[in-house]
Amino acid sequence: MMTSFVGRDSELDAVGRALEEHRLVTLTGSGGIGKSRLALRAAEEVRGAYADGAWWADLSHLYDDRLFTATVSDALGLLDHNPRAPIDALSEWLAGRRVLLVLDCCERVLDACWELVTELLAAAPNLTVLATSRQPLSVRGEHCIEVAPLSTGDDEGGSDEAVRLFRERCATDVPDAPLDSPEAAETISRICRRLEGIPLAVELACARLRENSLDEIAERLTSRLDTLVDDTIWPKRHRALRTAIGWSHELCAPLERLVWARLSVFHGPVDEADARSVCAGGPLGADEIPTILERLADQSVVQRDGARFRMLDTVREYGALWRHELGEQHALAERHAAHFAGIVEQAEAGWLTDRQVAWYNRISDSHADVRAALDHLFTHDADTAVEMAGRTGLFWPCCGHLHESRDYLERALKLDTPQGPSRTRALWALGITLTLQGDHQTALRVGEQCALAAQQDGTPESVLFAAHTLGLTHLMTGNPQDAYDVSEHALSTCASTPPTGAPQLCCLVIRAFALSALGRLDEAHEKATSLRRLSHEYGEHWARSYADHQLAFINLLQGRPHEAEIHARAMLTSKHNLNDNLGIALGLDLLTGANAAQGNGVEAARTSGTGHAYWRMLGHPNRGTPELSEIRDQWEQQARKAAGDTAYDTAYHRALTDDAEHGLAHALQGHAGP
Repeated sequence: MMTSFVGRDSELDAVGRALEEHRLVTLTGSGGIGKSRLALRAAEEVRGAYADGAWWADLSHLYDDRLFTATVSDALGLLDHNPRAPIDALSEWLAGRRVLLVLDCCERVLDACWELVTELLAAAPNLTVLATSRQPLSVRGEHCIEVAPLSTGDDEGGSDEAVRLFRERCATDVPDAPLDSPEAAETISRICRRLEGIPLAVELACARLRENSLDEIAERLTSRLDTLVDDTIWPKRHRALRTAIGWSHELCAPLERLVWARLSVFHGPVDEADARSVCAGGPLGADEIPTILERLADQSVVQRDGARFRMLDTVREYGALWRHELGEQHALAERHAAHFAGIVEQAEAGWLTDRQVAWYNRISDSHADVRAALDHLFTHDADTAVEMAGRTGLFWPCCGHLHESRDYLERALKLDTPQGPSRTRALWALGITLTLQGDHQTALRVGEQCALAAQQDGTPESVLFAAHTLGLTHLMTGNPQDAYDVSEHALSTCASTPPTGAPQLCCLVIRAFALSALGRLDEAHEKATSLRRLSHEYGEHWARSYADHQLAFINLLQGRPHEAEIHARAMLTSKHNLNDNLGIALGLDLLTGANAAQGNGVEAARTSGTGHAYWRMLGHPNRGTPELSEIRDQWEQQARKAAGDTAYDTAYHRALTDDAEHGLAHALQGHAGP
């Protein structure tokens, strides 16, 4: 989350001109100098020149390059449902687009950035990249702009951007501070000169005004902690930044310093519960942590982000140095991994409740830390790693993290752990992921392994998980009878009234889809209605959305387009809440059919264009179960007949090139749930 932006007019002009003349512009400079804020402001100012938008990829949470390309894909909204290499999907998606891609904190993954940017610039002639890094990417044709500190008015007639920043932050954070006297003005100038105009250093000093006077700040701007700072993080020419951070650290109370160090184990934003669970211990009680977090926020060590707290990359690095000095790296990593393994376990337990959407959001918000926890467990606790990886199967595939899901699940299943329900669940999650990627042959093989493992387990949950992954693969490969047989057998073998777990609802979804694909529409309608009622009782959205899908589809086939429209909108609402772009694409197809069947040709064209935009985000022009392909063509012909070819094409292409979220918002208007 960015804070103040002051001055930088000449730098903004320089970046704007450079982006007109060069396809790769890199803002270089040390940590805390303001590269990210300058890049963000520059992107906002020039985004109108890029027909397909400006996109921001934050790389600050990465600690290796294994998931770098997937992170960039996520930032672009490309949730590729395809087994090909992510870089190939990115190249294809960007090839015909005019895009500004901002890569922030490239020093984290410098070699990977070099490779990706080189390939993307070759594949996408209208792509422009704006990067921030502590050192150049060294890509051919790169234009570097070194970001200087804010001006401090040292030169005669010079501006005083650093002073403006200091005063602006004080007005926001310490509005009662006495800053109006000539003496105060001179002291502020002296502080800003001492800090060399480095924005982060100025902000940290300003935050001390809650507890110190201006004169005290000016007098005490020295650090006895420089020896702990690696010159590769803060070069000597920017000693003022490490002075300011070290001084802020020195002025913190002992427990505040301890929380600062321990918070550095996190890779993304944290809430109070995360901090209490991971950071408490020794002299630090859990009940003290909320107050300490607020004090650290007041001192600009962490930044408030709603109910969560973020730590700037440079400040986190300083905390990590102290964590090393304290000898707590391994202990904190263990606590961190145990905490997020517990979060994923709670999320799975809460899936079949009215907290389902909240748990999807929780797992999404904690994505970087869930990955870090798994990476730690892979080398320190194989059993927990396999268990945790399998539990992500209810969340990561739904949210589009298919490449990451496959990567982590395949690594988990290579670990030497005994057969049991945890491995079976991981096989299920991998099978689902492979099917959604379109790697059906591998998915079928994994599904068969899952079925054998389930037989060895002998538990109803394992049997149902295996039936779900096999059933989904059969559906997606045009074998609805096999899908029906495997799901019906599992449901009858493991019957419980009412269904009490996620795998049962998953199999109920497969059975309903299989029945409609087989043309047994009345049975499918009955099963989907029952499933929808059951899902509503639990308050969950995932299975309910697919029940609505089936009810929309069946009502269309049976000549009830208005009822189909209601269910399609209900499905879209649920899928939007879950951030499930595959489900949104499927729902938009059905809404297109409902509009076409009611003679709303232009609206059908618009909905179809938005749907196609979502399918392209997924890496496929059209997807879903095979029986939908021919029906889509029929819906288009109906819509063209109602609207006329010219009006249809105009509405379709406008929606296709418009912002997909805007198109979805339009499609959701007038929703009234059945």
